[in-house]
Amino acid sequence: MARVDDPDEDLIRRVARGDPAAVQAMVARKLPRMVSLAYRMLGDASEAEDVAQEAMFKAWRQAPRWRPGQARFDTWLHRVALNLCYDRLRRRREVTLDALPDGPDESADPARGLEARDVGVRVKAALARLPERQREAIVLCHYQELTNIEAASLMAVSVEALESLLSRGRRALRQTLMEIAPERAGG
Repeated sequence: MARVDDPDEDLIRRVARGDPAAVQAMVARKLPRMVSLAYRMLGDASEAEDVAQEAMFKAWRQAPRWRPGQARFDTWLHRVALNLCYDRLRRRREVTLDALPDGPDESADPARGLEARDVGVRVKAALARLPERQREAIVLCHYQELTNIEAASLMAVSVEALESLLSRGRRALRQTLMEIAPERAGG
């Protein structure tokens, strides 16, 4: 098995030694992406922050046991965050079937960014309606900007299977957005 080149290798070693500056650097470098990933998967900012913080805590605790060269640290961290998201999604299904997030803040100035916010709300709702694996593929490739190879590895599927998930997910998103658009225009 070929050694995997990891740009975070030195940083993780320093975190493992308890270097406070390294911990700060790791959090600064990784936390925003983990929040973004969790938000796209869960549709809730508060839950996304909780997931991202929990993933960072696990990274900090795992650092002394990290074995460089087997997989990229970033790939592992994405998998941890996704697993935490899936745990929360499973708990939601046990409590309620309503997976759509709350609508936009009605107290905000309606003249400022109304169209962009409307599009964002529609995309968020459409993402929430996707099957989990399709949503995961789209979030990893389009929002987290992972390559198809990286996303496929993270999802433990072939690149072909990932591309199939992406294709089905994009079609479903287009269809859902077309269904949501008339509702918004007529309402």
